[in-house]
Formats: sequence, C-alpha cells, structure tokens
Amino acid sequence: MSKKIEKKTILKIEDFSSRIRKNILEMSNEAGANSSHFGGALSIVEIISTLFCHKMRINEDKNWAKRDRFILSKGHSCLAYYAALSEIGYIKKSELKTFEKDGSNLLGHPVANEKLGIDFSNGSLGMGLSLGIGLAISSKKKNLNFNVYVILGDGECNEGSVWEAAMSGAHFKLDNLFAIIDRNNFQQTGTSDEIMSLNNLREKWSSFGWNVLEVDGHNISEILNALSSVISDKPTALIANTIKGKGFSFSENNNNWHHAVMTKSNYEKALEEIENSKKINDRI
Repeated sequence: MSKKIEKKTILKIEDFSSRIRKNILEMSNEAGANSSHFGGALSIVEIISTLFCHKMRINEDKNWAKRDRFILSKGHSCLAYYAALSEIGYIKKSELKTFEKDGSNLLGHPVANEKLGIDFSNGSLGMGLSLGIGLAISSKKKNLNFNVYVILGDGECNEGSVWEAAMSGAHFKLDNLFAIIDRNNFQQTGTSDEIMSLNNLREKWSSFGWNVLEVDGHNISEILNALSSVISDKPTALIANTIKGKGFSFSENNNNWHHAVMTKSNYEKALEEIENSKKINDRI
C-alpha cells in the first residue's frame, strides 16, 4: 500500500536530483577529450538521489559501522555516484573537476576509497549483487541492522552471476537487501531486446523468491513507497523503468550517449535547458 509522502520531502529530493544532473554535466564537460558514460548515469539520478538525500541512514562519519551501504554494480555510471557523494559532503566540489584526469581518484569506474566514501571498486558487471549479499549477511550476523542498496543495469542481468546472487539473497532471507534494476532498455551496443531479451524481469525476480515492485524510475514518490514496502525474510527488487540520458533533449533515449565526449555545443545546449527548466519551476 502506498503512503502519502510529504511535499517537502519530494521537493528536497527533486532539488538534490537537479544538482546531481548539473554535476554530471559539468564532470562530463571537464573530462574534455575523454568520453564519459553520460546516458546511464542520467537514468539513475532520481534513484540515487532518493537514496542519498533521504532513504539511506548515513552521516558525516564514513566509518560509522551502522550506516547503510550502497553499491553501484553498474559501475560505469559512476558520474551519478560521485555527484551524490559530493552533495553529501564526502567528495569536495573541486575534486569533481578532476574526473578521468591523470592522478585523479575519480576514474571511469569506482575505485574503493575510504576517504571519499567509495566502499567498493566496480566495473566488471555482475559483481555488485554478490558483494551486497555478503554485506547484508554481515549486517545480520553482527546485529548492525544496516540496509544494503545495490543498483544494477538491466543489461547487466544478462550475467549469470546476477542470478546466482539472486538465489542466495532469497535463500538467506535477506530482508535488509535491495536490488534496484535500472530498466532503461539499452546496453552498450544496442537495445536489450536486440542483444539478449530479458522479457519480464518482474516475473524473473519473483520466481527467484524476491519481493518485487515495479516503478517509474524518475518518480520519487513511487521510488520512496517501493523502498518502504519490505516483506519480512525476503530481499526486495525494484524494477525501475527509466529513460537513458534523462534530463537533456539530445541524450534522452539516444544510445550514442552511452559513452561519448561532451562537445561545447551540447554542453551549452544542456546549460540552456537547465536554465529554462529552472525558470519554469520558479513560476510553478
């Protein structure tokens, strides 16, 4: 059953999401001739914002044993992750400008860095959910009671290791584990249906014994309600229907922006769209 979310909570997360998108744009532009995984980062903005801005139990202490844990299994979408860590104060704004530059801590895939709050390296797809299961088991065994949130790509679900992990999550009754599948219907070289059809993901995860909910991955109220719909002794999977490249007209549902160089013209167009969106919101 959905519950009414306070408007101020939605507005807070929407504002966080806007800042995340702006950060993603700026980092992609700062990368210069280096390409970035722009589209897949933009599709998870509302999801990652809901987690870091409101849902996850975190504070300024990165070493707090009871803080909730986050794993970006689709590690190539790290622009959104770095942006969120910056917004909560773990990464300095100035450091975002070093993205993909020589000597940077912020590479094209996350590399574990305790000082920046990056708990795990990720890049080889199919690893993140297994890491999450280990964490969720440890949370229960140590009575720390933290939750574990893992974002996977829909294309990543082509990996057999994802389904081995899914079996384990249900077997160990990990009701403190959340798998959020970014269902943007694309992967690197084409649509998911063209490369390896996933068919009905909701039925698949249900058949593996998970509590499964399907949401609009850009609707904050739906995401919040789904994350609160926990069933005892069952891990929860959210099938989040998203738009790859969400937020900018030139990148939405355009798989050329899976991994591309930000041009000056597109950067300026994006800034103009951000400004126009801000003017519209100010009038509402």
